[in-house]
Amino acid sequence: MEENKIVSIIDVDIFQQDYLVLKQVNLEVKKGDFFYIIGKTGSGKSSLLKTLYADLPLTNGEAQVVDYDLRTIKRKEIPFLRRKLGIVFQEFQLLQDRSIEENLYFVMRATGWKDKKAMKDRAIEVLAKVGLQNKGYKMPHQVSGGEQQRLGIARALLNDPVLILADEPTGNLDPQSSEGIMETLFNISQNNCAVLMATHDYSLFEKFPAKTYICENGRLRPGFETETASEESESIADPNLE
Repeated sequence: MEENKIVSIIDVDIFQQDYLVLKQVNLEVKKGDFFYIIGKTGSGKSSLLKTLYADLPLTNGEAQVVDYDLRTIKRKEIPFLRRKLGIVFQEFQLLQDRSIEENLYFVMRATGWKDKKAMKDRAIEVLAKVGLQNKGYKMPHQVSGGEQQRLGIARALLNDPVLILADEPTGNLDPQSSEGIMETLFNISQNNCAVLMATHDYSLFEKFPAKTYICENGRLRPGFETETASEESESIADPNLE
Protein backbone atom coordinates (compact mmCIF):
# COMPACT_ATOMS: atom_id res chain seq x y z
CA MET A 1 0.00 0.00 0.00
CA GLU A 2 1.23 3.54 -0.78
CA GLU A 3 2.89 5.28 2.15
CA ASN A 4 0.22 8.00 2.24
CA LYS A 5 -2.68 5.55 1.97
CA ILE A 6 -4.32 4.30 5.18
CA VAL A 7 -7.33 2.39 3.83
CA SER A 8 -7.75 0.57 0.54
CA ILE A 9 -11.01 -1.35 0.07
CA ILE A 10 -11.71 -2.91 -3.33
CA ASP A 11 -14.91 -4.81 -4.28
CA VAL A 12 -15.70 -5.92 -0.73
CA ASP A 13 -19.08 -7.28 0.37
CA ILE A 14 -20.05 -6.47 3.97
CA PHE A 15 -22.26 -8.85 5.93
CA GLN A 16 -23.99 -8.76 9.30
CA GLN A 17 -24.10 -12.51 9.99
CA ASP A 18 -25.70 -13.88 6.79
CA TYR A 19 -27.30 -10.60 5.70
CA LEU A 20 -25.58 -8.67 2.91
CA VAL A 21 -25.49 -5.04 4.04
CA LEU A 22 -23.23 -3.43 1.42
CA LYS A 23 -21.96 -4.91 -1.83
CA GLN A 24 -18.88 -4.15 -3.93
CA VAL A 25 -17.60 -1.49 -1.57
CA ASN A 26 -14.67 0.61 -2.78
CA LEU A 27 -13.02 3.12 -0.47
CA GLU A 28 -9.65 4.83 -0.31
CA VAL A 29 -8.51 6.95 2.62
CA LYS A 30 -5.26 8.91 2.82
CA LYS A 31 -3.54 10.67 5.71
CA GLY A 32 -5.40 13.81 6.74
CA ASP A 33 -8.64 12.97 4.88
CA PHE A 34 -11.96 13.83 6.53
CA PHE A 35 -15.03 12.04 5.18
CA TYR A 36 -18.63 11.96 6.31
CA ILE A 37 -20.52 8.68 5.86
CA ILE A 38 -24.26 9.25 5.66
CA GLY A 39 -27.36 7.17 4.97
CA LYS A 40 -30.67 5.93 6.35
CA THR A 41 -31.16 3.52 9.23
CA GLY A 42 -29.80 0.09 8.38
CA SER A 43 -27.98 1.36 5.30
CA GLY A 44 -24.61 0.11 6.54
CA LYS A 45 -22.76 3.08 8.05
CA SER A 46 -21.91 1.36 11.32
CA SER A 47 -21.27 -1.96 9.56
CA LEU A 48 -18.69 -0.28 7.35
CA LEU A 49 -16.85 1.14 10.37
CA LYS A 50 -17.02 -2.21 12.17
CA THR A 51 -15.47 -3.85 9.14
CA LEU A 52 -12.58 -1.38 9.18
CA TYR A 53 -11.71 -2.25 12.78
CA ALA A 54 -12.16 -5.99 12.14
CA ASP A 55 -15.31 -6.45 14.19
CA LEU A 56 -17.01 -7.94 11.11
CA PRO A 57 -15.11 -10.55 9.07
CA LEU A 58 -14.47 -10.29 5.33
CA THR A 59 -14.94 -13.10 2.82
CA ASN A 60 -14.18 -11.45 -0.52
CA GLY A 61 -12.48 -8.54 -2.20
CA GLU A 62 -9.30 -6.74 -1.13
CA ALA A 63 -9.08 -4.80 2.13
CA GLN A 64 -6.01 -3.14 3.62
CA VAL A 65 -6.27 -0.97 6.75
CA VAL A 66 -3.10 0.55 8.21
CA ASP A 67 -1.01 -2.20 6.58
CA TYR A 68 -3.19 -5.08 7.85
CA ASP A 69 -4.95 -7.34 5.34
CA LEU A 70 -8.50 -7.72 6.67
CA ARG A 71 -9.05 -10.88 4.63
CA THR A 72 -6.20 -12.74 6.31
CA ILE A 73 -5.84 -10.98 9.68
CA LYS A 74 -5.55 -13.37 12.62
CA ARG A 75 -7.56 -12.90 15.80
CA LYS A 76 -4.38 -12.25 17.82
CA GLU A 77 -3.43 -9.43 15.40
CA ILE A 78 -6.70 -7.50 15.78
CA PRO A 79 -5.67 -5.68 19.00
CA PHE A 80 -2.54 -4.43 17.21
CA LEU A 81 -4.64 -3.18 14.28
CA ARG A 82 -6.90 -1.33 16.71
CA ARG A 83 -3.95 0.33 18.42
CA LYS A 84 -3.32 2.15 15.13
CA LEU A 85 -6.94 3.29 15.07
CA GLY A 86 -8.99 5.55 17.30
CA ILE A 87 -12.63 4.55 17.74
CA VAL A 88 -15.24 7.03 19.00
CA PHE A 89 -18.79 5.85 19.72
CA GLN A 90 -22.10 7.66 20.11
CA GLU A 91 -22.45 6.13 23.56
CA PHE A 92 -19.44 7.38 25.50
CA GLN A 93 -18.63 3.95 27.01
CA LEU A 94 -16.72 5.44 29.93
CA LEU A 95 -15.86 3.76 33.21
CA GLN A 96 -18.11 5.62 35.62
CA ASP A 97 -16.37 4.41 38.78
CA ARG A 98 -13.04 6.13 38.07
CA SER A 99 -11.81 9.59 37.19
CA ILE A 100 -11.20 11.02 33.74
CA GLU A 101 -7.46 10.38 34.08
CA GLU A 102 -8.05 6.87 35.37
CA ASN A 103 -10.21 6.13 32.31
CA LEU A 104 -7.17 6.93 30.19
CA TYR A 105 -4.77 4.92 32.35
CA PHE A 106 -7.07 1.90 32.07
CA VAL A 107 -6.81 1.97 28.27
CA MET A 108 -3.07 2.55 28.34
CA ARG A 109 -2.48 -0.41 30.64
CA ALA A 110 -4.68 -2.56 28.41
CA THR A 111 -2.61 -1.60 25.37
CA GLY A 112 0.79 -2.29 26.87
CA TRP A 113 1.85 0.95 28.57
CA LYS A 114 3.94 0.38 31.72
CA ASP A 115 5.98 3.52 32.41
CA LYS A 116 3.92 5.58 34.88
CA LYS A 117 5.59 8.89 34.00
CA ALA A 118 5.05 8.31 30.28
CA MET A 119 1.40 7.45 31.00
CA LYS A 120 0.93 10.61 33.05
CA ASP A 121 2.58 12.76 30.36
CA ARG A 122 0.46 11.23 27.61
CA ALA A 123 -2.76 11.69 29.58
CA ILE A 124 -1.94 15.36 30.12
CA GLU A 125 -1.15 15.75 26.41
CA VAL A 126 -4.35 14.21 25.03
CA LEU A 127 -6.57 15.95 27.61
CA ALA A 128 -5.06 19.28 26.55
CA LYS A 129 -5.82 18.47 22.90
CA VAL A 130 -9.54 18.08 23.68
CA GLY A 131 -9.81 20.97 26.17
CA LEU A 132 -10.00 18.91 29.36
CA GLN A 133 -6.59 19.80 30.75
CA ASN A 134 -7.96 20.92 34.12
CA LYS A 135 -10.53 18.17 34.62
CA GLY A 136 -8.53 14.95 34.85
CA TYR A 137 -9.40 14.51 38.52
CA LYS A 138 -13.18 14.66 37.95
CA MET A 139 -15.51 11.70 37.60
CA PRO A 140 -17.35 11.34 34.26
CA HIS A 141 -20.73 12.16 35.83
CA GLN A 142 -19.30 15.47 37.05
CA VAL A 143 -18.78 16.83 33.54
CA SER A 144 -21.16 17.56 30.66
CA GLY A 145 -22.09 15.17 27.85
CA GLY A 146 -19.91 17.15 25.47
CA GLU A 147 -16.97 16.84 27.84
CA GLN A 148 -17.58 13.11 28.21
CA GLN A 149 -17.40 12.76 24.42
CA ARG A 150 -14.19 14.82 24.44
CA LEU A 151 -12.83 12.25 26.87
CA GLY A 152 -13.89 9.57 24.38
CA ILE A 153 -11.82 11.36 21.73
CA ALA A 154 -8.86 11.75 24.12
CA ARG A 155 -9.04 8.02 24.77
CA ALA A 156 -9.03 7.38 21.01
CA LEU A 157 -5.89 9.52 20.63
CA LEU A 158 -3.80 7.76 23.29
CA ASN A 159 -1.86 5.49 20.95
CA ASP A 160 -1.31 8.19 18.30
CA PRO A 161 -3.65 6.69 15.68
CA VAL A 162 -3.43 7.33 11.95
CA LEU A 163 -7.20 6.91 11.51
CA ILE A 164 -10.16 7.92 13.70
CA LEU A 165 -13.44 6.04 13.15
CA ALA A 166 -16.26 8.09 14.69
CA ASP A 167 -19.73 6.51 14.81
CA GLU A 168 -22.34 9.25 15.42
CA PRO A 169 -20.04 11.09 17.86
CA THR A 170 -22.45 14.03 18.16
CA GLY A 171 -25.63 11.94 18.25
CA ASN A 172 -26.35 12.51 21.95
CA LEU A 173 -25.14 16.11 22.18
CA ASP A 174 -26.67 19.56 22.00
CA PRO A 175 -25.70 21.81 19.05
CA GLN A 176 -23.04 23.76 20.97
CA SER A 177 -21.36 20.60 22.24
CA SER A 178 -21.58 19.06 18.77
CA GLU A 179 -19.78 22.05 17.31
CA GLY A 180 -16.96 21.69 19.83
CA ILE A 181 -16.58 17.99 19.01
CA MET A 182 -16.46 18.78 15.28
CA GLU A 183 -13.78 21.43 15.79
CA THR A 184 -11.73 18.87 17.70
CA LEU A 185 -12.09 16.21 15.00
CA PHE A 186 -11.24 18.65 12.21
CA ASN A 187 -8.15 19.79 14.08
CA ILE A 188 -7.11 16.14 14.43
CA SER A 189 -7.48 15.57 10.67
CA GLN A 190 -5.28 18.58 9.94
CA ASN A 191 -2.46 16.85 11.82
CA ASN A 192 -2.27 13.98 9.29
CA CYS A 193 -4.73 11.71 11.12
CA ALA A 194 -7.63 10.74 8.85
CA VAL A 195 -11.20 10.84 10.19
CA LEU A 196 -14.19 8.82 8.95
CA MET A 197 -17.36 10.01 10.63
CA ALA A 198 -20.75 8.33 10.34
CA THR A 199 -23.48 10.89 10.98
CA HIS A 200 -27.05 11.85 10.28
CA ASP A 201 -26.63 15.42 11.58
CA TYR A 202 -26.66 17.35 8.32
CA SER A 203 -26.65 20.65 10.20
CA LEU A 204 -22.90 20.13 10.70
CA PHE A 205 -22.15 20.21 6.99
CA GLU A 206 -22.41 23.96 6.42
CA LYS A 207 -19.92 24.91 9.13
CA PHE A 208 -17.68 21.86 8.70
CA PRO A 209 -17.59 21.07 4.97
CA ALA A 210 -15.97 17.83 3.81
CA LYS A 211 -16.40 15.05 1.28
CA THR A 212 -19.14 12.50 1.85
CA TYR A 213 -19.85 8.87 1.11
CA ILE A 214 -23.47 7.72 0.97
CA CYS A 215 -24.73 4.29 2.03
CA GLU A 216 -27.83 3.74 -0.10
CA ASN A 217 -29.55 0.75 -1.72
CA GLY A 218 -26.85 -1.66 -0.57
CA ARG A 219 -24.02 0.41 -2.03
CA LEU A 220 -21.42 2.88 -0.84
CA ARG A 221 -21.05 5.68 -3.34
CA PRO A 222 -19.08 8.93 -3.34
CA GLY A 223 -21.38 11.79 -2.46
CA PHE A 224 -21.04 15.53 -2.61
CA GLU A 225 -18.87 18.25 -1.18
CA THR A 226 -20.89 19.35 1.83
CA GLU A 227 -20.84 23.03 0.88
CA THR A 228 -23.54 21.97 -1.60
CA ALA A 229 -25.03 19.27 0.55
CA SER A 230 -28.46 20.66 1.22
CA GLU A 231 -30.33 19.32 -1.82
CA GLU A 232 -28.82 15.84 -1.88
CA SER A 233 -28.82 15.35 1.89
CA GLU A 234 -32.51 16.27 1.97
CA SER A 235 -33.19 13.60 -0.65
CA ILE A 236 -31.91 10.87 1.66
CA ALA A 237 -32.95 12.44 4.97
CA ASP A 238 -35.15 10.28 7.15
CA PRO A 239 -36.55 10.87 10.63
CA ASN A 240 -35.24 7.47 11.76
CA LEU A 241 -31.59 7.60 10.89
CA GLU A 242 -28.84 5.28 12.09
